[in-house]
Amino acid sequence: MLRALAAEAGGLDQAFAAAFGPQAGRFFSNIQASGGVSRRVFLRNLVVGAALVTLTNCAQQAQQPDSPTTTGSGNLEKTDLKVGFIPITCATPIIMSDPLGFYQKYGLKVQVVKMPSWGAVRDSAIAGELDAYHMLAPMPIAMTLGLGSAPFSVKLASIENINGQAITVAKRHLGKVKEAKDFKGFVIGVPFPFSMHNLLLRYYLAAGGLNPDTDVQIRPVPPPDSIAQLVAGDIDAMLMPDPFNQRAVYEDAGFIHLLTKEIWNGHPCCAFAAGEPWIQENPNTFRALNKAIIEATGYASKAENRAEIAKAISSRQYLNQPPEVVEAVLTGKFPNGQGQELDVPDRIDFNPYPWQSFANWIQSQLVRWDLGKAAGVIQPDQYDKNGQAIYLTTEAQTLEKEVGLQPPTEIYREEKLAYDTFNPQDPVAYLASQKQKYGR
Repeated sequence: MLRALAAEAGGLDQAFAAAFGPQAGRFFSNIQASGGVSRRVFLRNLVVGAALVTLTNCAQQAQQPDSPTTTGSGNLEKTDLKVGFIPITCATPIIMSDPLGFYQKYGLKVQVVKMPSWGAVRDSAIAGELDAYHMLAPMPIAMTLGLGSAPFSVKLASIENINGQAITVAKRHLGKVKEAKDFKGFVIGVPFPFSMHNLLLRYYLAAGGLNPDTDVQIRPVPPPDSIAQLVAGDIDAMLMPDPFNQRAVYEDAGFIHLLTKEIWNGHPCCAFAAGEPWIQENPNTFRALNKAIIEATGYASKAENRAEIAKAISSRQYLNQPPEVVEAVLTGKFPNGQGQELDVPDRIDFNPYPWQSFANWIQSQLVRWDLGKAAGVIQPDQYDKNGQAIYLTTEAQTLEKEVGLQPPTEIYREEKLAYDTFNPQDPVAYLASQKQKYGR
């Protein structure tokens, strides 16, 4: 077999040159002339060496997400794309896929477009201005069902991050806020009505004995405006995505009261999503784009990659934040503004799997607070149907396997929150128990 391979290459000189470079053939001839090794032994070593070189090259290529390919995605309908994002660390996989080459790996040329607010993201998606979007996990549900806007079908392709939020209080209240009841009378900023931030804030306040609709004022605030409003006194506190909680500490404008992982460890935050009309027109492109982002999410989940990612996404083009602020968020090593240095590795984490239990919990809370008149739209027997139509869980399972991740085999799981446990198979009973326990 060795002789046949060499013959096919045009002889030993040519085989050696092909494996090891154009000067290698001359080196082989010199070795033979010196009598240092037999032709048979040398040929065997040659082929083994060539194989090792090839394997080494393959391994190096596998470590770098920069080789264009569309494997498993069919022919791409379009390759030049625009993806909207809000400049927060929740968008890390979408942002980092640009400078770190994950889009390029799948044959895509993506321009990530910075958006000013979640309202702008929603309106842009409905108008079809961009190709795909960074969205809050509840947004595809709200938009598809027509909560807060005209109905427009949106599919949630994958989750971007879990955890990654915090309740931050203005520095003027330091020492006065210890628990939920201390927020009474506050004006509290959240990024959007249909956000995990709003739902988790309401959950926390209600469990602490406050009525979120009467005891506090919850106000939508675009994340980039949040610190200015905190300093100006327009808001007393905020439940915002990072890095704005950490930036408030950095600017000595506020302190971190608690991380949202303390309310629900592993809760969804943001997601990658696209409008159904665009997906139908570009199914292969959508699949490739989702696959690139899922692979990037897996990369971001590894602690050893966080410092590199922080450096890549801190620039003005992306987050426009001090690198040390972004690194504090991604590594979980941070000051909390109360004189403590904390080490919380999963302050933010990255897992692309869109659990159907996420969708059902979100729907239950939209109904609980009747956000966008959800109580009259989401019927008791429609939770599973809505979730499975909007959250593309089985598609994410397939793509995760293709990029070497290990997704769950189930689509529902019991969710353990700070004050109760959510059974996704019976969201109506869960909702009833909340109303019975907290009066709302």
